Amino acid sequence: MSATPSVLLLRAPETIRARCQSVLGAGTRGALTHFHVDMAKLDDVARFTAAITKERYPSLQIPPHSRFAHFDAEGVPRLEALETAIAHAPPAERARVLADVVIASVLLDAGAGARWRFHEPETQLAIGRSEGLAVASLAWVADGGLSSRRSAFHVDAAGLCAVTEAALAQAFQVGPDNPLVGVAGRVHLLRALGATLAARPDVFGPEGRLGAIVDALVARADGGGVLPARCILALLLDALAPIWPGRLTLDGMPLGDVWRHPHAGGEGATAGYVPFHKLSQWLSFSLLHPLRVAGLTITELEGLTGLAEYRNGGLFIDFDVLTLKDPHARAVAHEVGSELVVEWRALTVALLDWLAPMVCRELGVALTLPSVLEGGTWAAGRARARALRDDGGPPLSIVSDGTVF
Repeated sequence: MSATPSVLLLRAPETIRARCQSVLGAGTRGALTHFHVDMAKLDDVARFTAAITKERYPSLQIPPHSRFAHFDAEGVPRLEALETAIAHAPPAERARVLADVVIASVLLDAGAGARWRFHEPETQLAIGRSEGLAVASLAWVADGGLSSRRSAFHVDAAGLCAVTEAALAQAFQVGPDNPLVGVAGRVHLLRALGATLAARPDVFGPEGRLGAIVDALVARADGGGVLPARCILALLLDALAPIWPGRLTLDGMPLGDVWRHPHAGGEGATAGYVPFHKLSQWLSFSLLHPLRVAGLTITELEGLTGLAEYRNGGLFIDFDVLTLKDPHARAVAHEVGSELVVEWRALTVALLDWLAPMVCRELGVALTLPSVLEGGTWAAGRARARALRDDGGPPLSIVSDGTVF
């Protein structure tokens, strides 16, 4: 089923920006229900983010924000080991393997919860949160856990459709003393992904291989191998639309990471909808490396937006750019589709567009938005959270289904 003009509008990065800026505009007028907005506090955020960026990347040679950096948690060069293991393969196959690994890992990355840890046998490290999920997912794919033929670093439709809660729990070492948020949601997502791969041989080939999306994107590049970043997002949103559970629909199609907010603006059928497509945009950033291995040049990275997740969003709350109108809201767990969370996420995306040039001025360099995120805001959000809270968690409690945060 082809996407209608209304659905395509809600997939466009320009719409994400416009709707989020509309919510921010309401915030600066004092018209929001849940948050006060103090733009003057952005100076503090910019200075802090710049300092974190210099500490992490002294040369200021900063890659785009992607899942690959998380594979090297605690300084262990796991990505280098993976690339060494596949070095004998031609570039196209290396790119497919990297895409198999990174797409599966991104889709498994929604918040783990404060208590969960992955205990890596080879290093004896206990790694939590996003990095722990990265290392655990890498180990699972390396073991052939998402392959119908149990092949290392290979993900296909039949392998994904066969995933069970027990298999995921074993791979992620889940137990009473090591609880992982959203196990059922992650399993649902992987099975839905498997069904989608099987249903889209035009993108994922006759085998339904996840990494075959590289071939589909190569085919969309111009004759010189140049591909705008928005084309990556467009294909991901088209190909993966059926995998998102229990979300809004429009014109009979699931919208994915799209929610309602009274200050979203817009006209016609899409009025009041705020799209974020957080995981799909992070997938787009994370596919840059495989696509470059395949020989493509990716342009127009600034066309994509910042990511509406709790590290970036927490940074703004923790520096009082955003303050809750009802302080008691901190003590309550909020659903991802609640107006408060949608408002927070929209403000986050809009504020990142304001913050990025301020960080660049502090650093004295020009960086793309994805590099500011990597340098950057995500790490600054984590550092600030650790300074303010013993568990280093976000400033708000979110009820996660394992597919958004």
